[in-house]
Amino acid sequence: MTKPRQRTSKEPPIPEPNRAVYELIVGLTNAFCREHLNDEYEEMCRKLVGALARKRPSPLVSGKPETWACGIVRTIGWVNFLDDSSGKPHLRLTAIDKAFGVAESTGQGKSKTIRTMLRIRQFDHRWTLPSRMAKTSPIWWLELNGFPMDIRRCPREAQEEAFRKGLIPYIPADRECQPAEE
Repeated sequence: MTKPRQRTSKEPPIPEPNRAVYELIVGLTNAFCREHLNDEYEEMCRKLVGALARKRPSPLVSGKPETWACGIVRTIGWVNFLDDSSGKPHLRLTAIDKAFGVAESTGQGKSKTIRTMLRIRQFDHRWTLPSRMAKTSPIWWLELNGFPMDIRRCPREAQEEAFRKGLIPYIPADRECQPAEE
């Protein structure tokens, strides 16, 4: 089994009663991401396992670890459009089920359960890969004074307020280069 990486200082600790199941599931997701995806997916899956392990009560303690691992990878893949063939890496979500030995309906259902439980939606900046963040325009669209606006085009004060409220992942004005709108 693959050993999970050390947690970063930003990650809250995993409660001791859930540590063993956390490490087991992280080992499964790490191995899958290393074989089929990349480090960003590995890190984001580990973050999602941690969020589920810290829930009270943690849903991870019931059910098969392979099913949870499948649902977790599927959820991060769904948020980041992993099944879009124009992206890299690219993988069909059903291939994730197959790799974990889980029925398609089970993998899909577990992913839906996770998304509902943690209120995860597509273009959710909490679960978008860092490399996709700047080029994923819907993350940056907010309603200001009744009008939809790209917060990257607004004054710094508006960006700071949106960041304080948790509406955007970082203050765009702090980033050196802004990619062109796609």
